[in-house]
Amino acid sequence: MRARVLIRPKAGILDPQGQAVERALPALGFSGVANVHVGRLVELDVDDASQLPGMCERLLANPLIEDYEIIEGVAAHS
Repeated sequence: MRARVLIRPKAGILDPQGQAVERALPALGFSGVANVHVGRLVELDVDDASQLPGMCERLLANPLIEDYEIIEGVAAHS
């Protein structure tokens, strides 16, 4: 099964990448943008989806500063 894990900074954690994007967008002519957060996406095939939370807690995310969301059953891209 293919799964995606979305990893984002926790609320209240400094996000310098998000801040840089938020400052740059108006300079490029895009208005009305606020609260930008930059995270990452990990996509993986797993035999046992019950292992995903453990993978996130131990390797994929830093639970002290990041939240994660697991999306199971994602269609594979060709």
